[in-house]
Amino acid sequence: MVDAGSADGSAERQQRRVVIIGAGFGGLGTAAMLKRAGIDDFVLLERAAEVGGTWAVNTYPGAQCDIPSILYSFSFAPNPDWSRLYPLQPEIKAYLNRCAEEFGLRPHLRFGHEVLEAAWDDDAQHWTVVTDRGTWQAQVLVGATGPFSEPSVPELPGLENFRGAVFHSAAWDHEHDLTGERVAMIGTGASGVQIIPQVQPVARALKVFQRTPTWIMPHPDRRMTRFEQRLFRRFPAVQRIARECFDLLQEALVPGFVHRPRLLKGMEWVARAHLRRQVRDRELRAKLQPSYSFGCKRPTFSNAYYPALTQPNTEVVTSGIRQVRENGIVTADGTLHELDAIVLGTGFRMTDNPVFDRVRGKHGRSLNEVWQGDAQAYLGTTISGFPNFFFLLGPNSVVYTSQVVTIEAQVNYILSCLRQLQRQRLSSMDVRPEVQRSFADEVEHRLRGSVWNTGGCSSYYLTEAGRNFVFYPGFNRGFRARTREAELADYHTRSADRANRHSAIPSQRRTS
Repeated sequence: MVDAGSADGSAERQQRRVVIIGAGFGGLGTAAMLKRAGIDDFVLLERAAEVGGTWAVNTYPGAQCDIPSILYSFSFAPNPDWSRLYPLQPEIKAYLNRCAEEFGLRPHLRFGHEVLEAAWDDDAQHWTVVTDRGTWQAQVLVGATGPFSEPSVPELPGLENFRGAVFHSAAWDHEHDLTGERVAMIGTGASGVQIIPQVQPVARALKVFQRTPTWIMPHPDRRMTRFEQRLFRRFPAVQRIARECFDLLQEALVPGFVHRPRLLKGMEWVARAHLRRQVRDRELRAKLQPSYSFGCKRPTFSNAYYPALTQPNTEVVTSGIRQVRENGIVTADGTLHELDAIVLGTGFRMTDNPVFDRVRGKHGRSLNEVWQGDAQAYLGTTISGFPNFFFLLGPNSVVYTSQVVTIEAQVNYILSCLRQLQRQRLSSMDVRPEVQRSFADEVEHRLRGSVWNTGGCSSYYLTEAGRNFVFYPGFNRGFRARTREAELADYHTRSADRANRHSAIPSQRRTS
């Protein structure tokens, strides 16, 4: 049979038990855990030319994770050699490449495979996944495209007429040298906070267009010592304990975020003091002081962001953008800001990701058509009307710690479902709509008093109707407990018409 990743790129049709879309943390984590459970009948389809997902494409200067490295990694693949407490992009990417090698995932990877459509055939009881390099059929489909896979480019009037360079933080133009140029940075979210201190020293002038200020905390990052690396390498249990401690530290924030936002006042005080200490100019400080509650929008860490904004070549612009001209940006106050380059730190398409139009369940309806702007899933993982489809980091699955923790919990749930399909001789399982609705109602009720819903800000966490579709309303231990084993009573199931010819799935999970 011709390999879908062969050099000739010939079109083909192949069958697998599981098709995984995406080779970032979600896709590689799913593949590695399938391997560890003794399942080899799967393929990973990746549109890029390498693994890494968001950590392969977000190569902007200063790209860094805001979760400690010891926690932002798979529990079953600890890395004792992290060079920093908070890892930089190249090291995260290298870690994912090592995981692909160590777990033998390379033969399962198909690079340069853009998924054009994934459709459920209810008569045949399988998914048909069409790529630009072939077609695949699978009993199970795993969507591991990630929430930060499609850059959001704002519809600024006249942007297409700008004569200088324009690029998004997730598509950094490394061929373009910003040295000595007049640069605009649009957006002051997580990526903007990291980019600005890198661009400011080389730019002739830097204009930072800020719509809403961000809460900035002092950054606790530091280099890991050789002693710590040797200790973790020689005594892996010590690293596991350290990981658990960091996890508990992150979990300690949950009561404030979810239940009683006033518990975050201490964090807010630290952030205010950080701003006062680093920005002496009262007028600038007023621009940078958020008016909403700490935690309502994603807070971030930096020791270099505020100092960069105080430099003579930097200006923080709070007037809205009216239009873009050939030579710059005109703001609402009529000022023309002459520019040579525009950098867009404007986030990602969370609610209208193009993949939502390409995945079609029963009756040919796409995720977008079913959700209609209100994304819902049971336990953030399964979606009514989409049998045997599992969505990683789906609606209301994110716990306030490492997203890798969420991914591992969801993949454990997927493995549980695969065992159920095998044991009960089922061809498909489709979460009952009333079960999904009950979970969505529970989430909405429990998040009603959260800081994300009541903190007085507008964020990507909320739909246009104001429903929080991102977070799970509790501790990650609760989420992991609920995803440990699937309950068949929660699903409509169909029996297989004939014996399952796929390889058996071990009834017991392997331990790490």
